[in-house]
Amino acid sequence: MPRMLDVSDDVRAEIGDAEADRLLAGENAPGGYDCTSCRTPGDSERERTSTVLFIGEETAVLAFAHATCLPSQIVRVNEEELKGAVRSITGAEADPGAPEQAVLGITSGLVLLAGELHPALVVEPTAPIARAGTPGEHGDEFLPLLVEQGFHPVTSVDTVPAVLRGWSVLLAMGQLHAVLQPGPSGGQPVAWWQAHQPLQVTEGWRTAANKAQQVLVFAAPVGSIGRQPREDLLRDALDKAAANGRLVAGTMPLAGT
Repeated sequence: MPRMLDVSDDVRAEIGDAEADRLLAGENAPGGYDCTSCRTPGDSERERTSTVLFIGEETAVLAFAHATCLPSQIVRVNEEELKGAVRSITGAEADPGAPEQAVLGITSGLVLLAGELHPALVVEPTAPIARAGTPGEHGDEFLPLLVEQGFHPVTSVDTVPAVLRGWSVLLAMGQLHAVLQPGPSGGQPVAWWQAHQPLQVTEGWRTAANKAQQVLVFAAPVGSIGRQPREDLLRDALDKAAANGRLVAGTMPLAGT
């Protein structure tokens, strides 16, 4: 049965006309699916559905989303994130002998600098981050890796950090979708962090972000900030992390609304 699929020109060019036509005819597309954005059920036989192609360095995965959640598009992600997504989709079990895969946790809040409230994101991984190809016992390399990417060490949370060129924060339909970093060799931006389900932000945060058209992004190693329930407690944790030399930051342009 034909499907109510949207296949963008970019996705069609990547998968080829023949595969796109098979999808539209219902040969390779599921009727029911879990939306890759909101994670709730969808039905491509009854409602407009977007084809979303996730592309890593070696792997590509075609997913489906409610057209009201996401347009049909190509999303470039790093290979490990993509393989992790495939494992979660297929239900494959992780190797019990493998180390824990760190996940980047993100908290949104308004931060007061020089008498003005600024929209901010605070990033903290769930486990120490090692350099690719090195065992975890070599220590947590999260902050040095970010400094190499252009983030700035913060010793005091009192000024707006310098802009990170090529990075951006993606807000769509008032929800937080991704933090994008420059693509390899100056190519299209890729997702440094991407929400499994779009994150709600407060109306005050969204208003401030739309007014400033930029977001302050702070990052700290695991155990530095924690999930603070209030913005004053979040600010206290940022101040302590900065004083202990455990905080980096950058200002990123806002993409979307």
